[in-house]
Amino acid sequence: MSTPQYLRKIKLTIGDNAEALDLSELRIRFAVRRGDFSTPNSADIRVYNVSDNTASKAQKEFTRVRLEAGYDGNYGVIFDGTIIQVRRGRESQTDTYLDITAADGDSAYNFSVVNCALAAGATLDDQLNVCLQAMAPHGVTLGYKPELSKQKLPRGKVMSGMVRDYLDSITQAAAAKWSIQDGRLYIIPLSNYVPGEALQINSASGMVGLPEQTQNGITLKMLLNPSVKIGRLIELNNQSIQQYRYSLALRAGAENERIALQNKLNGDGLYYVMVANHSGDTRGNDWYTDVICLAVDATVAQEFLPSSTAASASDLKPIKPFG
Repeated sequence: MSTPQYLRKIKLTIGDNAEALDLSELRIRFAVRRGDFSTPNSADIRVYNVSDNTASKAQKEFTRVRLEAGYDGNYGVIFDGTIIQVRRGRESQTDTYLDITAADGDSAYNFSVVNCALAAGATLDDQLNVCLQAMAPHGVTLGYKPELSKQKLPRGKVMSGMVRDYLDSITQAAAAKWSIQDGRLYIIPLSNYVPGEALQINSASGMVGLPEQTQNGITLKMLLNPSVKIGRLIELNNQSIQQYRYSLALRAGAENERIALQNKLNGDGLYYVMVANHSGDTRGNDWYTDVICLAVDATVAQEFLPSSTAASASDLKPIKPFG
């Protein structure tokens, strides 16, 4: 059941201990970018008219930023990550600002390294556990993973190199994608989604304008909604979706066919979230979530499947509508 969106709420915290700075009462502008891709999610946050003492602490003493936003009845974390840079500046004669650039899981992405040997008989779960152990010192833990193949390695395997490269190979073998969301590793199959009840998105729950079918997926805008998570299901009224116009160009047939397969409308109105970008201004009009999603029964393109299953067009797999 959808939750009405009204009465804005926000909390911005810098630091992760008892001396953390709470800047929630100041004017805050933010842009958070989240997707189901492996490169880290990011956030740009501008806080206005911060005192010199507070600005100095933010630049020198703290490494973590946590942003919570939404409305009464639907409020939660939209970004939790590591501070990359803090800059001070002046926007006008009366207004100064503190700019915070942050990334989610970038330390684990850039610096996690494995160097070990697995015995014959190791599974994908064994390889994943090695990766998780290497990411743990960087603050990343397991968020969600599906049941992985139990096929065992016929011989021992040496794992030496960047964790992200091994996660790429693990998820490729499992026909899945991986990403870091709020410090947790999520592995989502190309033919599935994160379990949970579908969120109803309509005008009563805050949808702005009408959804549109594009060559990149189904796009829609709504009032800021922290419940919209990467890999989660949302429910749309298909009659409200503006359909894509196919090209009449002579050589556009293959592209039109790809769009028809991958960006189709689901008969039950169920779609899973690929991208969820949040933007807002506590003293302005912006307070939105922009989403790109795909039908749960969309066809996975052949090039995204592991080579062992990509032998023919008949091997293409739809998203499972019920997990």
